[in-house]
Amino acid sequence: MQRQHLLFEGMFTPHPRLSLWLIVICYCLMGLHHDVASQKKMSCRVTDGRADCSHLSLRTIPQNLPRNITSLDMSHNRLVGLPPASLNPYTGLLHLDVSYNSVTKLDEHLCQTLPLLQTLNVRHNEVHLLKMEDLRLCTSLIQLNLASNRLKMKGDPFAALKNLKFLDVSTNQLPSAKLGTQPQLPSLVDLSLAFNGFTTLRKDDFSFLNHSPFLQTLNLSSVPLKTLEPGCLEPISGLRTLILDGSKTDSLFISKLCSELAGTSIDVFSLRRTTLVTLKNTTFAGLQKTNLTFLDLSQNGMGTIEDGSFQWLSKLQTLILSENTIKHLTKYTFQGLKSLKQLKMTKALVKGHATPVIDDFTFQPLSSLESLILQRTAVREITEHTFTGLTSLKEIDMSWASYSSLRIITDKTLVSLAGSPLRVLNLTATAIAKINPGSFSFFKNLTILLLDFNFIQQTLSGKEFEGLSQVQEIHMTYNHWKVRLCSTSFVNVPNLRVLTLGKSLNNTAVNVDVDPSPFKPLSHLTFLDLSNNNIANIRESMLDGLVNLKVLKLQHNNLARLWKSANPGGPVMFLKGAQNLMTLQMDSNGLDEIPEGALRGLINLSELSLSNNLLNNLRDSIFEDLKSLRVLRLQKNLITAVKPEVFQTPMSNLSILVMDKNPFDCTCESILWFVTWLNSTNRTFVPDLTDQYMCNTPLAYYNHSITMFDTLSCKDMTPFQALYILSSTAVMVLMATAFLVRFQGWRIQFYWNILVSRTLGFSDANAEESREFEYDAYIIHTEEDKRWVDRMIVPLENEKCSFYLEHRDAIPGTPQLNSIVDNIRRSRKIVFVISESLLNDPWCQGFTAHQALHQVIEASRDSVVLVFLQDVHDYKLSRSLFIRRGMLRSCCILEWHCHKERIAAFHQRLLIALGMTNRLRE
Repeated sequence: MQRQHLLFEGMFTPHPRLSLWLIVICYCLMGLHHDVASQKKMSCRVTDGRADCSHLSLRTIPQNLPRNITSLDMSHNRLVGLPPASLNPYTGLLHLDVSYNSVTKLDEHLCQTLPLLQTLNVRHNEVHLLKMEDLRLCTSLIQLNLASNRLKMKGDPFAALKNLKFLDVSTNQLPSAKLGTQPQLPSLVDLSLAFNGFTTLRKDDFSFLNHSPFLQTLNLSSVPLKTLEPGCLEPISGLRTLILDGSKTDSLFISKLCSELAGTSIDVFSLRRTTLVTLKNTTFAGLQKTNLTFLDLSQNGMGTIEDGSFQWLSKLQTLILSENTIKHLTKYTFQGLKSLKQLKMTKALVKGHATPVIDDFTFQPLSSLESLILQRTAVREITEHTFTGLTSLKEIDMSWASYSSLRIITDKTLVSLAGSPLRVLNLTATAIAKINPGSFSFFKNLTILLLDFNFIQQTLSGKEFEGLSQVQEIHMTYNHWKVRLCSTSFVNVPNLRVLTLGKSLNNTAVNVDVDPSPFKPLSHLTFLDLSNNNIANIRESMLDGLVNLKVLKLQHNNLARLWKSANPGGPVMFLKGAQNLMTLQMDSNGLDEIPEGALRGLINLSELSLSNNLLNNLRDSIFEDLKSLRVLRLQKNLITAVKPEVFQTPMSNLSILVMDKNPFDCTCESILWFVTWLNSTNRTFVPDLTDQYMCNTPLAYYNHSITMFDTLSCKDMTPFQALYILSSTAVMVLMATAFLVRFQGWRIQFYWNILVSRTLGFSDANAEESREFEYDAYIIHTEEDKRWVDRMIVPLENEKCSFYLEHRDAIPGTPQLNSIVDNIRRSRKIVFVISESLLNDPWCQGFTAHQALHQVIEASRDSVVLVFLQDVHDYKLSRSLFIRRGMLRSCCILEWHCHKERIAAFHQRLLIALGMTNRLRE
């Protein structure tokens, strides 16, 4: 019923009585409007079978429209007639609108040309004489609008309209409600006679509707009725809705009308703006036996309601008393309204010479009331029994009301509602300054608490919300920066899902920068609004535990420092506790950078708004996790370049991009990818693209739209880019080669020599390992190390192991060079006893080292064993013996330690090294 009431409010307005000068001004303004419209709209628009040819100053029906259109709008043109021949191309029309033209008559062949026509709108024309022949063939019509013409009925013009459901003949200066002489319109549901001048309803006025069992709605708005003949509504006894808005009547006439309505099925009765100043206790007596469920008495200037005025309306469910001047409500005012579910009294109790009074137990008769609307009312005070008896109340709205009792809310202020299963409590803009502990403790079922636009000045300790364990929404926006938070502010509302604190937090006191966070108990929170609070300090743990948070509003704060790289302690990553965010708004925060990782993990984020900041150079990876983004707002920043490294991921699935008013640098490096993307995307809406996306640099494109950027000019750079890539690659390869040769050249040379030896066939690596050797090892050492060799190596000789020692086994008389060459070849391994003296010995550095290297490289045998008596640098070893540690296996390199307990281990490792195969690893 409430929806029906809103429909009536929007559709029916009082007919203005304009003076001559006002008519002239309006005519001039309408002419100017038509001129502007004609400039903007030059032709008909056709969409989905609907042709819109309105506001084109047309004098005839266009003939070049698609033949298959089903709807044609010719409103606001200069038509003077509707010749059927002009509609011959469009025989399939279902809807025709020719309102606001100068049509003087309806041609009788119109519906012969348009046999399927269902809707005909001729509102605001000059149709005068209406005959039965004019509509004789319009048997398919369902809706006919003839409002605001100069109708004069001849005969029964509507007799053939057997399918018509909606008929509007309002504003036609009709002398009576009688539209025909014989029963007709059997399917009519809605009849509007509003804004006509008849003053009497005669008994036979509606006799033409005797065969209209479906009629439900009769609109008599602004009809100056004075007289009702008994039985005038009998022909329309099925009537369910009667609209009498704007009719200047009195209580006596309404009383008679209610008596006539007693024999109908009336369900909805609208009496808005009827100057019903006083409501008597007998006014609605005639409705006692009806099923009336909806009554609208708003905007009547009603000052007095006599006790018992509604006692006749036991089935009423909705009562609207808004915008009246009621001074006093008593406990008998609503007597008899036992079925009432909604009572709307917006601006019904207004301060005048005296403040209106609501007596104790006034609402006690309303045991079924579920919604009580007291918006913008003024009452002397709320007592402990003001709302007593509202045992079914689920919603009470006292927003923008002037109640002195609400300045400081205590546990007594709203105690009269303790017996109500209240779910919604609206105290918006009631000048609340303080909420005492336990003030809402009796609202066990409350789910929504609205406290916006107040002056609450206190630290919320949490006790203010005691008892509200079921509350899901708390709204406290625009409290003039006086609210302070602490860690326990919301401990008593664990099921909270929506919390709005915009422009409410005292930014000079500790608020969100506390540990633990005030929001930590709110694990079910999905919507958090902290906007317009000038917040400058936030802890990294502020959102910890808010795993269900979907919307976070932080716009109009001062968070720039928190995301600066130079911030002491580094950037504050306060979003890491809300990984399921879907909407993030951080506009107007002075942000000039976004640190890497600030938006990391927000894979569900679908809307990101960072407009009105100072963002310019954005890091490549800041948006890499935003793969679900659908809306991105970055307008009014300092962004000059839109590069794929930054924006390709977030823009891959965008539906809306708002990035206007940035100083774009229209060069190939900065804007080419963006312009190419704009030209190719077909699923992203970019508003004001041609007007607001302007180039700032270079001078050639200054103040031009980025859509004018010539992408073809960037193709000239392709050869230079290829040359740059080629030259850069060559330099990098050259540098890498130089470093490789400098530090690993020996290794390359070593393996190269092995490869050459094998390739040229100099290697015996494939020879059988079973080849006979006379010695197991050729020991190379200096005279200084002879004693160590005798003590540590010679004792290892036995029947199966023998060594060649130059000072011991050389044959006298044999040339020394020949002896070295021959005995090295007869030895299975070559053992170097490395010490500083060996590296400085010229004989070992020369011929002996070369012969050993020959065995390693040319013979392809891993036959060298190094025993280090001292720590020798690899570089020094290479210069002296031409051997590096990297050339040998790790087991062929032994370190000597002076500890007695490690001698046995040394001997074991040496025997293992001497027993290794000489074949190089493939």
